[in-house]
Amino acid sequence: MENKPQHLEEDTIDLGKLANVAIDHKKQVGGIIIGCTLLAAGISFILPKQYESTTLVQTRNAGQDISGAAAMAAMMGVNTGASSSATNYMELMKSRRVLEPIINDMEWEDEKKKPEAEDFAKKYLDIKNTKQTDLITVTAKGRTPEEAQKISQGVVDNFLLLQTDMNQQTQSLLVKFLEKRIDEAKKDAEDARTKFAEYQQEHKIYSPDEQAKAAVSKMSAFDEAISNMQVQEKANQAKLDAVGAKLGDISSSSQNYNINDNEIVMGLRKQIVDAQVNLVGLRERYTEEHPSIISAKERIDALQKKLASEVNTIVASKYTTMNSTQAGLIGEQANAEVSVAVAKASETAIRQRREEEEKKLDGFPKAVLEYLNLQRDTSIKEQIYTNLIKQAEDKKLKEAMDSMDIQIVDAANLPDEDKPASPKKILITAIGFVLGCMFAFCYSLVCYRREA
Repeated sequence: MENKPQHLEEDTIDLGKLANVAIDHKKQVGGIIIGCTLLAAGISFILPKQYESTTLVQTRNAGQDISGAAAMAAMMGVNTGASSSATNYMELMKSRRVLEPIINDMEWEDEKKKPEAEDFAKKYLDIKNTKQTDLITVTAKGRTPEEAQKISQGVVDNFLLLQTDMNQQTQSLLVKFLEKRIDEAKKDAEDARTKFAEYQQEHKIYSPDEQAKAAVSKMSAFDEAISNMQVQEKANQAKLDAVGAKLGDISSSSQNYNINDNEIVMGLRKQIVDAQVNLVGLRERYTEEHPSIISAKERIDALQKKLASEVNTIVASKYTTMNSTQAGLIGEQANAEVSVAVAKASETAIRQRREEEEKKLDGFPKAVLEYLNLQRDTSIKEQIYTNLIKQAEDKKLKEAMDSMDIQIVDAANLPDEDKPASPKKILITAIGFVLGCMFAFCYSLVCYRREA
């Protein structure tokens, strides 16, 4: 039989002999395993206890508005890397404004070693979003059950205060700019009423004949459409001013992206204007519940959404490195500018159509025509004033409701004092046992080498 090389004989271990060596030294082997196991068990009892408390919250999609989590994150300089409200909320829950009150309220052995918000979040908090859901779990660690519960509840409570404050600031800014437009509209409406009243007194015309009334009724669809376009223009201009104020030095303009010269945008704008004019024509003949009018409104909504999507795509292509929340606000700004342009173009087209219809009234006496024009002007300006007030009230209502962007599903629980989250005694003891087995094997191997 051919002899094996010497180095192979040295590297070969006889497992049977190794087992016999371990049995011969069973006291030492067993002592190593038991010793490591007991040491690990002892360490698990010596380590400080830590408890966990969890709060479960549900987010409400804030939508594409200058309020909500995205706006707050942008104002605070938080780069979320995503546009979802849940991700924004999770980042904001780790911000200084949320965590510093909790840190300052806790007892620390050395005030100089008090952690910063970022370090505190890493050590004491585990904030997770269940994938593809709107649920967020805020799990806090504490040295006592009460401390863990206090931290978990404090994070959610402080975030709600932050959210309410930021949303109110944002909405108040928009309301502020809207109120400027309201003051202007109020003055215009008052001036129109005064001129109308003076004309009535001067010409002693207080009520036109039935034929004139019919003509006024027919023209009312145009008047209402014109007032709606002016309201849209003023409201979007207010939104544009509010977003611009929030962005500060980060300025944008549709001109910067050549949005108004974009062929797709120009085509969509023309389609919206044509659809608005068509809707006015339908309102001359049908009520708001008629299928033709409902279908026309749906088409306008679809075109407006498509236009907004195209504008967002153009803006996104220009801002590839900016944090997503600020880019979102710039998208809001660009969309507001385009909406203002669409409203102006629609108003111009509707006025042209109205002038065509007005030519049919040339047979009326001049005094009656002037009466009808003043009456129409008063009606339009009063509608603008009324609708702007309604928009401002809606924004104030939204301001009050925006604090409900998240709702607490499960409040922070108080952990059982006898069931700390860590140290995990069984796991630590099991690790000690495994290490003991490894050390015992190494000891047996050394003894085997000596006896070989």
